[in-house]
Amino acid sequence: MDDHESVKEEVNPAVMLKNQSAEKGANRGSWTDEEDRKLAEAIEIYGPKRWKTIASKAGLKRCGKSCRLRWMNYLRPNIKRGNISDQEEDLIVRLHKLLGNRWSLIAGRLPGRTDNEIKNYWNSHLSKKVHQKEKQSKGTAEMGCSRIRKKRKAMNEVKADRTREGNSSSGGAPGDSKLSFDVDDFFDFSNEDPMTLEWISKFTEMDDG
Repeated sequence: MDDHESVKEEVNPAVMLKNQSAEKGANRGSWTDEEDRKLAEAIEIYGPKRWKTIASKAGLKRCGKSCRLRWMNYLRPNIKRGNISDQEEDLIVRLHKLLGNRWSLIAGRLPGRTDNEIKNYWNSHLSKKVHQKEKQSKGTAEMGCSRIRKKRKAMNEVKADRTREGNSSSGGAPGDSKLSFDVDDFFDFSNEDPMTLEWISKFTEMDDG
């Protein structure tokens, strides 16, 4: 019975409302240098986790989310800003296809980059670049398909013409087509190096056998 009451107390709506009210009273203005220093000192002691506890230990009138964002986007010692490389762009594009707008997960795979910077870079620059490339690729693919269709049509027309010519030829059987090259010239090997004609010798030997 005591355990049941303990569980009820943990999820008591009154407690949740009290916590929400406390967060509503938190400072939501710009961070000061003094607040940054206190936050950095608390994180050095307790680590970048349990952000509500960090805010309390640091003596800050800030909510846990505000402390986390301040640290992740501004105060971390290994933060990289600007000059996103081509390799990083390519990774962002591939991760966005896989994860969508889950910027914190994407940032976690780019050391030193913040989710806020990646989101802003995507919305202001990269998404337009990706859309333009996709549009160009689609146009190129459609053009290629069009050329293939035209080529097939031309080949079919040539084939049909040769079939008609064969059927109308008096000396040839129906379906035969006229050769468009000189057979004697085609099989003339007089100018070939004898070493390259080894396959002909083998072929004739097989035929004689």
